[in-house]
Amino acid sequence: MTRSSVVVTVSPHHRVADEVRRRHRAIPGATPFTLRLPDGVETLIGEGEPDVTLVCTSRAGLDALSSFDLATAGEAYLAGDIDVEGDLASLLGMRAMFTDRHPVRYAARFVRPVLRGQVRSDHEYIAHHYEEDPAFFLAFLDRRHRAYSQGVFERPDESLEDAISRKLEYAVSVTGLKEGDRVLDVGGGWGAFVEYAGARGIRVTSLTISEASRAFVQGIIDAQDLPCEVRREHLFAHRPEAPYDAIVNLGVTEHLPDYPRTIATYEQLLKPGGRVYLDASAARRKNWVSTFVEKQLFPGNGSPLALASYVKAVARSPMELELVINDRVDYGLTARHWAENLDAARDFIEDRFGSRQYRLFRLYLWGCVDGFRRDYIQAYRWVLRKPG
Repeated sequence: MTRSSVVVTVSPHHRVADEVRRRHRAIPGATPFTLRLPDGVETLIGEGEPDVTLVCTSRAGLDALSSFDLATAGEAYLAGDIDVEGDLASLLGMRAMFTDRHPVRYAARFVRPVLRGQVRSDHEYIAHHYEEDPAFFLAFLDRRHRAYSQGVFERPDESLEDAISRKLEYAVSVTGLKEGDRVLDVGGGWGAFVEYAGARGIRVTSLTISEASRAFVQGIIDAQDLPCEVRREHLFAHRPEAPYDAIVNLGVTEHLPDYPRTIATYEQLLKPGGRVYLDASAARRKNWVSTFVEKQLFPGNGSPLALASYVKAVARSPMELELVINDRVDYGLTARHWAENLDAARDFIEDRFGSRQYRLFRLYLWGCVDGFRRDYIQAYRWVLRKPG
């Protein structure tokens, strides 16, 4: 007589759900969510009432989830193989369930600038993100100034437009700019500082390496007859006829990771006693950028501001650090406004730029909301002064 055996088959769907549950338990204070797999079966992950559902809409989405690789899962979301119903920002707080180990791609970020030079490389890197029809960015930026950096809020319920106006006025006042002064605007964007300062009789030279940005800012200058100019030129290649009274850098430090060279350039371009106003997103570790963000949004060797490294570079230069202000809460509020504006403009964006573009920036902006809220990412504004 032979003894019969019973074979129990566990579906791959159930194995994935079990692994998600195991990883979720390892995250302190993890937000509960519902996991819906391609067969339609829903599983509660965590304890409590979930307000968000992670959906694998296809086998490809299930495979991406089961890889537990952050970049792979993000790309599946862009393709629609993974979707999210409900509070995306709360689900993005679960990113610790995923790994992000891509040493070859990480190392490759630093090879091109060495081989081809930083200026030439930056022209290619910046085009990836900024050579876009301005209508896309205008769909979610503030309506008054079109600034792609944080506002300064007096209270959480204040409008984004008022917060951006306050930041621009702060930049003008803290650098001591007045009518007739010459100021260098590093990174023209969509003309926020050019328009604000130019309307006050301040002579702005704005640098950008995006042709879409240059054309847009030139249109603002021409339409309002501002005492300003815009050049498609890298900061490191800029050779003015005379030094500037001040320099303003709104959110471009992330694209200038060589701190000693950047600070030395500021010193060369400034009159004695001149100031530099800067603001930027930040991280506690230099060159901390996820593979997904580097590949899909900001390719190259850029990095959120690493404040400790920056201060060390200032200390080794003749420049003085006059003040530093923590803007994490302000940038979190700014990112939330942008994300909500993006969602409100979904139909327009998908019709004109495609579903993938909408999904990419939705993941990016709501990820910023979560990151600033949890101190996963930070932000600062600070002022440098050239002695004399």
